[in-house]
Amino acid sequence: MAKCDIKMPEDFLLKLSRLGAKTDEITEKALEAGGAIVADKVRGNLESVIGANTKTESKSTGQLAGALGVSKPRVNRDGNHDVKIGFAEPRRDGESNAKIANILEYGKSGQPPKPFLKPAKSASKAECIEAMKRVFEEEVESI
Repeated sequence: MAKCDIKMPEDFLLKLSRLGAKTDEITEKALEAGGAIVADKVRGNLESVIGANTKTESKSTGQLAGALGVSKPRVNRDGNHDVKIGFAEPRRDGESNAKIANILEYGKSGQPPKPFLKPAKSASKAECIEAMKRVFEEEVESI
């Protein structure tokens, strides 16, 4: 059987070894950058659908938009890093922000759906990936 030895440049090997120690830190920064972009798009979509095309005057209090946020990067049970974009609970009136968002997104009897989450996910996917790549590359270059 043939044997092959490949010699890597010394600076490249040093970067790889330092990257190994900072992988979690770099991943978190990239996820925060991507999460911020998606959250901004969700917020914009949400503000455009709240109170739009209603038969009666809107009773919006701004609580739902104010409760929108991005979690800190965490490792899930599968060992993958992720961030979550969602709504803080509870509301001042005792209702659930998740319930209100679900009704807005999918509608209910007598209230047509006004999707804001799914369109935001689709519209921001490419920009989110690019931002995460950019942050990752900047962090790797700074090593």
